[in-house]
Amino acid sequence: MEWLNYHHLLYFWSVAKEGSIAQASKQLRLAHPTISAQIHRLEEVLGEKLFIRKGRNLVLTELGRVAFRYADEIFLLGREMTETIRGRASGRPIRLVVGLSDVLSKSIVHRILQPALRLEDQVQIICRADRSTEAFLGELATNAVDVVLSDAPIGPGMAVRAFNHLLGECGTAFFASPALARSCRRNFPASLDGLPFLLPGRNSSLRRTLEQWFDAQGIRPKMVGEMDDAALMKVLGEAGVGIFAAPDVVDEDTGERYRVKQIGQAKEIRQRFYAISVERKIKHPAVVAICEGARRDLLSSQRSHRTR
Repeated sequence: MEWLNYHHLLYFWSVAKEGSIAQASKQLRLAHPTISAQIHRLEEVLGEKLFIRKGRNLVLTELGRVAFRYADEIFLLGREMTETIRGRASGRPIRLVVGLSDVLSKSIVHRILQPALRLEDQVQIICRADRSTEAFLGELATNAVDVVLSDAPIGPGMAVRAFNHLLGECGTAFFASPALARSCRRNFPASLDGLPFLLPGRNSSLRRTLEQWFDAQGIRPKMVGEMDDAALMKVLGEAGVGIFAAPDVVDEDTGERYRVKQIGQAKEIRQRFYAISVERKIKHPAVVAICEGARRDLLSSQRSHRTR
């Protein structure tokens, strides 16, 4: 494989921007033949022409237009890198790509992301929830994703070397539509026995913990559905389809947003939240803010929640 010569790319980019070799030679302070020879060398490496001549003008070919778009981004990023290293603001927002596990409560995700949005530098957050946590690991390795938020740590034996960063934990609250809640508030949790229940999907850490808790309590709810999407589960719960479980740290938000009533809590059913990255020591400023803020705010919210 022949590596791209960035000097050649710079000369091509300058000519494409200026519209002629003559203008680029003034801008770069290089002789006309030098620039022309370097562009020819780049064309040899790429295997196609980048310019065609129309009269006295040079016009980009189709490949030339593709190459120019890449070159423009490359040199823009180069300037941003230099300005960042020198401590000058680049003027561009910090880009943060987050992979989300569908089983996470959106209220929890919002709370976790808030510290990044409060940074002095503008942050552009791209949230993706189109695949499993395991599938996101490959994108972590290629830096296509900066961090993955999950309800469970990744285990050993993964092909991608990644690190789990515990953000916080909380207990579990149970919710139902007002009509269904009236029938199961008394004698909780025994009152859950035989009542319709919506379970998280089998990939959820909460699913496994709930099933173990039901067995320990001798409770057998009627399982009417399971959902990988936590938001869909809450919508069905609001419609009265069944009871559902959610983090107790966002109980007020859950009740108000979905117009459901809390029927009880189980502090022993612990829900944990993790940031997964390829770095042992996180460097991305927005991810640092997320980790520090979540450890502080989630835990403090949990303490204040217990005193209410």
